[in-house]
Amino acid sequence: EDRAGEARTLTYIAFVHEALGEKQTALDYYHQALPLRRSAGDRRGEASTLSGMGAAYAALGEKQKAFDCYDQALAIYRALKDRPGEAAALTGKGVLDSHSGENQKALEQLGQALALRRAVEDRRGEGRLSPGSGRFTPPWARQRRPWTIMRGPCR
Repeated sequence: EDRAGEARTLTYIAFVHEALGEKQTALDYYHQALPLRRSAGDRRGEASTLSGMGAAYAALGEKQKAFDCYDQALAIYRALKDRPGEAAALTGKGVLDSHSGENQKALEQLGQALALRRAVEDRRGEGRLSPGSGRFTPPWARQRRPWTIMRGPCR
């Protein structure tokens, strides 16, 4: 019985449902995958699934559940010394903090994520967190026209 493979497939199905905007269906698949990841001892996969669950809960407006998932993922990534994973979980928490109006906490989380991405020379991830990248749009910038946010510093 390939529990790890089944969990991976369930997680991929969840990703597709998320991309289709079907957050609740995605969560259903994540919830099926999570115990399989745990029983298979796949800690990195468990953290990835928890991060996906955090994003889905955040999209559904269930902020506390989202924070709980991100916190669990962050603890696992730190235990594994997985710095890109840690940065991803911190980014999720930072974005959620920003959307909740906790801007100082958001800046702290995102600053930690940026430092981790720079430490591992993750230029793509670093770019997502840098000003003008268009990837992270804090609430106070959402009133601007989309094309001014997307342009970035190089015009």
